Amino acid sequence: MNEQKTKSKVAAGLLAIFLGTLGIHKFYLGYITEGIIMLCVTLLTAGLLAAIVEIISIIEGIIYLTMDNNQFYATYVANKKGWF
Repeated sequence: MNEQKTKSKVAAGLLAIFLGTLGIHKFYLGYITEGIIMLCVTLLTAGLLAAIVEIISIIEGIIYLTMDNNQFYATYVANKKGWF
């Protein structure tokens, strides 16, 4: 349960909303592969698909912020659900 205190849903949500096109929230939660995918999509398309990545990130950020703390921990920290 120590990891619950280190992985803040508020931090993850705000990172998703403000830095989502770089996949920073994925790296924060420990999803290295998903973070690299988001970062590569943004960089390798010269930002052309960044809008799509940003929409996904905003949705994820809202999901993180509206979840109960225990549900967030169970879903994204303990069970490692990478997308939505």
